[in-house]
Amino acid sequence: MAELTPLRRNKQFQLLWFGSAVSQLGTELTRLAMPLLVLALTGSPGWAGVVAGARTAAFIVTQMPAGILVDRWDRRRTLIASQGAQLVNAAVLALLIVTDGARIWHFVVLGVVDGICTAFSGPARTIAIRGVVPAEQLRGAYAQEEARSHAARLLGPPLGGLLYGIGRAVPFVLDVLTFLVAFLCSVFAKVPRRPATTNSAEEAAPRKRTMRREAAEAAAWLWRQRGLRGVCAAVMAMNLLGPAILIPLIVLVGQRGGGALTTGMVLAGIGIGGLVGALLSDRIGGLLPAGMLLISILAAFGVADLVMVLPLGSWWPMVPLLITAVFTPTLNVLLSVAVSRLVPHEMLGRLDAMLTVAVMGLSPLAPVLGGALAAGLGGAGAIVVLGVGFLLVAAAAATSRELRHFTEEAPAEVAGDAEPSKKD
Repeated sequence: MAELTPLRRNKQFQLLWFGSAVSQLGTELTRLAMPLLVLALTGSPGWAGVVAGARTAAFIVTQMPAGILVDRWDRRRTLIASQGAQLVNAAVLALLIVTDGARIWHFVVLGVVDGICTAFSGPARTIAIRGVVPAEQLRGAYAQEEARSHAARLLGPPLGGLLYGIGRAVPFVLDVLTFLVAFLCSVFAKVPRRPATTNSAEEAAPRKRTMRREAAEAAAWLWRQRGLRGVCAAVMAMNLLGPAILIPLIVLVGQRGGGALTTGMVLAGIGIGGLVGALLSDRIGGLLPAGMLLISILAAFGVADLVMVLPLGSWWPMVPLLITAVFTPTLNVLLSVAVSRLVPHEMLGRLDAMLTVAVMGLSPLAPVLGGALAAGLGGAGAIVVLGVGFLLVAAAAATSRELRHFTEEAPAEVAGDAEPSKKD
């Protein structure tokens, strides 16, 4: 058997990784700059939530048909086309801001377009990684993905706050350049156009089935994975309560005298903790099964939210954010590897989309919820409500036997009626 090429020398994966790392840094720059700009233009936390929610809603609505189409289409062209569209979209937004022509409806419409493009680029990129990384190296690849994500979250918010202080348009102009880098990396990576299939009948079959039937097949497969179903429900709640804290946190830091740079430094706690967690993911992953780790993270987030409102200064929320963020990369790596090993390759686009929809089903409401709570209760009151919500979800998750016993290998055992011959 030929020796595997080290992951660090896998040029296709490293190009995909680098392009995504640069692009996500740009996204993190605008993640803070966007609500700050909307707040400056309207003075309303509610409008800031609506703008963010519109993008997420478009992403969720488009995700399932996008996943089905990615399974049918040329994955390389889909990835390049979707990232090219995001580049153009970001350029239009930056131009509107530079010329002082941006209005609220512009933010909403362009956010919707970006959400639609991301719905296509996400599954295409997932399949691209599966196509260029051997199964034995998936854990290392996903650990590197987690390090990339959290490094961007570490650098992006404080840099975004600093750049926003220099000029409102600066973070958005730099975001255009990061999309350009990601686009070029996807072009030069030359990922496989379609996955390998065993025979021509299998390759032709997806084209003969309707989108509804293909979606139903993916839903039936997911329904049989009882442990994974419980994980999806818990993560869905996490994706409602977690992102909802952004606007209340911005309000809280502002109420305590912190400016844009201080807010960025506070949010950088997520990146610091996540980057450390990504580097330690193998070691932390051996401490608890994935299901128990998820329950523990839910409880930790609840406690962290309650501790976050202590009157210890505008910088204090950074500490609980950092501590909780250490443990999330390990969970992400374990779940990503489990899904990649279990899902049949010809169904990966659909299942990636369906799992994304399942766990992000309530995400469009997160910024709206956070903005509404901040407007009605203030920053501290909103964060307390969200913390109590996390604790309630953790308690409910702990009552599920399938979730408590879910591990990286558990889905293959739970899904006894799945077809083992099709698993990678």
